[in-house]
Amino acid sequence: MVCGESGLGKTTFVNTLFSTTVKNYADNRRRHAKQTDRTVEIELTKAELEERFFKVRLTVVDTPGFGDYVNNKDSWMPIIEFLDDQHESYMIQEQQPHRDGRIDMRVHACLYFIRPTGHTLKPLDVEVMKRLCTRVNLIPVIAKADTLSQHELQKFKERIRSVMDAQGIQVYCPPIEEDNPAAAEETKEIIASMPFSVIGSETDVETPDGRIVKGRQYLWGVAEVENEEHSDFKKLRNVLIRNSMLDLISNTEEKHYEAYRAQQMETRKFGEARPRKLDNPKFKEEEEALKKRFTEQVKSEEVRFRQWEKRLIAERDRLNKDLEAIHNSIKELEMDVESMQGASISSRSHRR
Repeated sequence: MVCGESGLGKTTFVNTLFSTTVKNYADNRRRHAKQTDRTVEIELTKAELEERFFKVRLTVVDTPGFGDYVNNKDSWMPIIEFLDDQHESYMIQEQQPHRDGRIDMRVHACLYFIRPTGHTLKPLDVEVMKRLCTRVNLIPVIAKADTLSQHELQKFKERIRSVMDAQGIQVYCPPIEEDNPAAAEETKEIIASMPFSVIGSETDVETPDGRIVKGRQYLWGVAEVENEEHSDFKKLRNVLIRNSMLDLISNTEEKHYEAYRAQQMETRKFGEARPRKLDNPKFKEEEEALKKRFTEQVKSEEVRFRQWEKRLIAERDRLNKDLEAIHNSIKELEMDVESMQGASISSRSHRR
């Protein structure tokens, strides 16, 4: 799995790593159309590579859309859900009576590409790596290392390592073979170089001494992909597809899958579906927008009701006042009638 913001050279790195076009480049002319979706996608690219009669079935998982928006809240959830789904699928296959022909789509390594700012990790990087390191073999990678000087690169690596230690982010470290001093020394050198700084290029360029190498041509010279003074590309390649490939697979099985399986066995009944932590962020945003609109409509209706209530109360008071005035006028008329009746009676008595 390659994870990171757009424009960090993930596709170029994958194609450079395997010396062939494993993954096609994205059509950047349509990137503006994806802004309306605001979702992180999961793209799978499968390939079968052969070298010296040795075949490798490769699945590259890309995460386009990650980190490309102003609000990246919960943008990592589709990635986390995908990793958990693969563990879940494998666990369900293991529970079947016949386990022949199991399909293993678990991710054995996740390369997290870090933007070469030269400062430190962004909060998004910290949040994502804290969640990834408990589910997959996490390998942080500083992209486009040729944009930093050697001194800036070393300082940047030190800051990244200090942040990861403070945040408890556990990255994958290849095992050290104590019985082989040469291999142990090489492994220690690889561990000391982490996070790896890489340069990706599929272009052949000519160096000042006449060599044809993969690299990038600049006015000041050539940045070579496989030159260890320029890049950690060879060390990362050794970890991924040479020295530590089997250890990555066994570490996925023995550490991350077993941790997931144990957690699910403790919290779920047999046959119960796994509760999903979060649905698609796109639908969540739509739900929040609907809730907001509903709340605004309720408030507007409440205001309209209050105004209508005030008008009713004012009308009631006016009618009460009118009714009281009518009652007073009736009483006055009754008093006038009584006085007139009394006057007429007294006049008749005088006549008699």
